Amino acid sequence: MRAEAVIDLAALRGNVRALRARTGSAGVMSVVKADAYGHGAVPCALAALDAGATWLGTATPEEALALRAAGITPDRARVLCWLWTPAGPWAQAVAADLDISVSGEWALRHVLDAVRATGRPARIHLKADTGLGRNGAQPHDWPDLVAAARAAEAEGLLTVAGLWSHFACADEPGHPANAAQLTAFRQALVVAEAAGLRPEVRHLANSPATLLMPETHFDLVRAGLAQYGLSPVPEVGGPEEFGLRPVMTLQAGLAQVKRVPGGHGVSYGHSYVTQGETTLALVPMGYADGIPRHASGRGPLWLGGKWRTVAGRVAMDQFVVDLGGDPAEVGDLAVLFGPGDRGEPTAEDWARATGTISYEIVTRIGARVPRRYLNAGPDHGGRG
Repeated sequence: MRAEAVIDLAALRGNVRALRARTGSAGVMSVVKADAYGHGAVPCALAALDAGATWLGTATPEEALALRAAGITPDRARVLCWLWTPAGPWAQAVAADLDISVSGEWALRHVLDAVRATGRPARIHLKADTGLGRNGAQPHDWPDLVAAARAAEAEGLLTVAGLWSHFACADEPGHPANAAQLTAFRQALVVAEAAGLRPEVRHLANSPATLLMPETHFDLVRAGLAQYGLSPVPEVGGPEEFGLRPVMTLQAGLAQVKRVPGGHGVSYGHSYVTQGETTLALVPMGYADGIPRHASGRGPLWLGGKWRTVAGRVAMDQFVVDLGGDPAEVGDLAVLFGPGDRGEPTAEDWARATGTISYEIVTRIGARVPRRYLNAGPDHGGRG
């Protein structure tokens, strides 16, 4: 195989269990948006549910509908989708018994239109903007949204199943915005409860808050990056310090190995020129596969028992590694990142090398890189 992303579902199940151990009575929502952060939405959703997650979360309604189409029924998991536009598939979402996030009265009107079109009640979560400044109702709009939702609930048109918000700076422990947002969320809950709302779940905590801010857990936490075994707070600790294990290993077989003389330019623009006679190895992955072009001259990988670095520019489909005097053969395995057990780089190492975050490194791995799943069957033991 040219290249592959190997996904260890036993590691994912272990990560979900490690997160559950931190949440007390709060449930766990497995966030599988963006194709489960590049890991594969349906296999990861099923593994997370097997490990005790009871909710699934997606950004777009299309992602949520795909989970239902794959056979994840409402009795198996509630599915919340939160990124809506007026053209969204409102009626399909209501018909599929999805939980719909509502951030303003415009969205509530679309939900009620869908209720009338389908003849069945909806389930919604009202989102408060407590300081992130993205989706969610501002404090001055929140009372009117709550009142309108409560009136629709009293008519039997919908159930307000959740009240929620999202942190802006939970990955920065001690940032004053965290305490301010927690206070704002509690105030939003008071307004909603005074209006008569009694939601099934109140949820605020994302991965960093799940790990570091137990006071934010409420009834449900939303586990995103952490369930894939990557630390959302690398400055505080790596995955192992939170009992997590990276789930994805990205690797490829060498497509070419050859000797070249000194002074030989490598890849576009000749930003790298060999210092002397050397061996070049060609890795058949490039920015069309999700390898950052910013990794040119700096991206790490594991090949022949050593760390190597991308030589020259990353191209659309390939990049080159200078092996010096070390031997290699076509087909030898180059590991770009993995758990780090064998000495290989991790997704966090790639993030640091390219000036980004590990979220982007795994999420950007493209669809033409096949995913191969390990330990797909359910396990009921330890970490796996």
